[in-house]
Formats: sequence, C-alpha cells, structure tokens
Amino acid sequence: MSWIALDDLLGALLLGLTDARLSGPINAVAPGAVRNAEFTQALARAVGHHTFAPVPAFVLRAMFQEMADEMLLASTRVRPQRLLEAGFSFAHPELEGAMRAALAEE
Repeated sequence: MSWIALDDLLGALLLGLTDARLSGPINAVAPGAVRNAEFTQALARAVGHHTFAPVPAFVLRAMFQEMADEMLLASTRVRPQRLLEAGFSFAHPELEGAMRAALAEE
C-alpha cells in the first residue's frame, strides 16, 4: 500500500511545479510502501488501540466480488523514483511517524 504524509505531498507538488527537471507525471508516494497489516498496526499504535483479526481474502471476495481483487487485495508497490533522483527529502518517510505527526496536529 502506497501512502504519503500531507506535508510531503505538498512539498512534492511544489517541487514538481518549480523544478524544470520534473516534467510529466511523478509518483507522489512515500519511499516505503507497506502491507495492509503493517498500515493497520501502525494506525492502531498511533491512536493507542489494538488491532482486530484480519479479514480473510475469501470473505472480501464474497462481499465485493471482482472489486475485492482489483481494489482491496491487489499489490501496488510504487516508488517515488523521480522525486528521490531530484533530491526531494521526505519529512515523514516512515508511516508510523507520519501518522503520529498528523494526529498531533489535530
């Protein structure tokens, strides 16, 4: 699962608008994609709750048919290669730190 902190998204957009080396599409994602289970655990730790048992894939397929495979179970490992090559520095490269920072702002 790809993700990005809001501060980093805004920084990447600003860099894309102002740096002539970055024309065309760029992957605005954090450098470390995570599995859904990792995302759920990081969110639970950030808000101080426990995680629940994962939902088995066959249950998702029974509920959502082909959409389960296309939207919920498919792998989407995306890297911000062009941002990294342009020297972009992520303020929140790790998921749990990004979640804690976002929750602290509220």
